[in-house]
Amino acid sequence: MKKSIKTSLIIIAALLVCLVCLVWLGSRPEEPDEPVTPSVSDTSRGPSFEVNVERPRMDRPLGGILPTKLEAKLFGGRELRFDHASRGAKIGSVGHDRLELSADGWDLLIETDGEEGVVPGTHLVFPIEIAEKQYTLRCRPADRATGYLHATTRAGSDVLDGRFLVELAHCENAETGKLLDTEAGARPGDAWPSAPLTLRGSFQGLPQRPSLEPKGDRPTAEVSPSPSS
Repeated sequence: MKKSIKTSLIIIAALLVCLVCLVWLGSRPEEPDEPVTPSVSDTSRGPSFEVNVERPRMDRPLGGILPTKLEAKLFGGRELRFDHASRGAKIGSVGHDRLELSADGWDLLIETDGEEGVVPGTHLVFPIEIAEKQYTLRCRPADRATGYLHATTRAGSDVLDGRFLVELAHCENAETGKLLDTEAGARPGDAWPSAPLTLRGSFQGLPQRPSLEPKGDRPTAEVSPSPSS
């Protein structure tokens, strides 16, 4: 009995050591591969935004118990995100009921019903590595979309600040138009993702710009920080 208790204590101690190591690895600063830029909360340098995609827990290593930054370090790959500092970052039409943001490999459009509720025209195209294979996905919400786009006009100006959250229930291979299943999912025959992806983000100081399309190429503007005041 005493031997089993001692063994259990050793196992618990080993697990605690592993946990401490994981936390230490996650807290280490990353080596930036691009110039450091102001965060989305810094409004002195012009328009800024950030967009993040969260995979469902069942489609992440260890059931998604690790923070995404630590997960990327331990299992490879990068976080699913882009912002105003990403290569090729652009701002398209911006309003209280529409938001278009893009960067190299990324294309986001959020449309609402005029009351912040997301409508099915919303979609996101983005690159992702699944099962050591690179894909470009096109994802959209369910017919009865879950999410919101909240934008407010900044006092004394015509620029918008806001945030958004959208559940992306349906994803397909942007090149083939087919769902990802056996080779990408953890369970053969099941579609990937196993549950909706969560798209969330925020923006500050985006100039209001109406959509000029009907359909076709959407006008976009390169993000160029203004001189600090």
